[in-house]
Amino acid sequence: MNAIEVKEISKRFADVQALDNVSLTVRQGDFFGLLGPNGAGKTTLMRIMCGLLSPDGGELRILDSKLERWQIPFAMGVVPQDIALYDMLTAQGNLELFGKLRGITGHELDKRVDKVLAQIGLSDRKKSRVKGFSGGMKRRLNLGVALLSEPRVLLLDEPTVGIDPQSRASIFELLESLHQSGMSILYTTHYMEEAERLCRTIAILDHGKLLGVGSLDELVKLVKTPRFVRLILRSEDETAPQLPGVEQRRSGMRVDYVPVGEDGLSTILGKLADFRGAQRVEVVAPNLEMLFLELTGRELRDA
Repeated sequence: MNAIEVKEISKRFADVQALDNVSLTVRQGDFFGLLGPNGAGKTTLMRIMCGLLSPDGGELRILDSKLERWQIPFAMGVVPQDIALYDMLTAQGNLELFGKLRGITGHELDKRVDKVLAQIGLSDRKKSRVKGFSGGMKRRLNLGVALLSEPRVLLLDEPTVGIDPQSRASIFELLESLHQSGMSILYTTHYMEEAERLCRTIAILDHGKLLGVGSLDELVKLVKTPRFVRLILRSEDETAPQLPGVEQRRSGMRVDYVPVGEDGLSTILGKLADFRGAQRVEVVAPNLEMLFLELTGRELRDA
């Protein structure tokens, strides 16, 4: 059984083709990452999967079933990109409200609320109003709402935007635990390091088109760029050395020197060895970021 099947889904808004014949399959028990810059079409695809939008064409199946739009939210847990909580209610009050909307009541609701509060690390703040919560606490409670129904499939749309490192680490640990328990997870992000850490399968989406799907190892093998030397400057005002016969790319304090062949690495390293404006010099092996640049021609955080 597959958790999610997207078959040739398309969606257009006026003159913008948000999704163009996108097909992907999230296998049961998989941790699937949907990677792309802002505006790639990730959120549009998530909204179609959640039943908030109807596609112009194509088919969606959840747990091998073709559902009506109103049935989709009851078949999975969804964590939206925007915080969907009531500030004047407590953490417990929010969970009780959303639980009742799901048809959970009585002792069962009390049990699930306590379980979720423990999972997201907010048991000690159950009586506190959400209005006084930090961004990270709100993100964790937002995730907790989706866990109330004990879903077999969990969709998360950029759930770590704008939160502190401690809250991000806490969410990562919880998601890894949920995945180990057998939950199928679809995770959209524009943070490369999140996809590399969490996801077993990664799909790259840009301009509404699916550009590649596979495991991290499979995708990295597609990188055409050889190993190169990266120079990190001490400041943005520093002038980087110009090396003849070497492709040179600069972004802020980062300068990449791409040799013509493997033999060129030692030559570049030798020429940079005595450069006093260097904070760090390192050899970079092919990685997901390099593949993304090759496929899209832009950095992941570009709009």
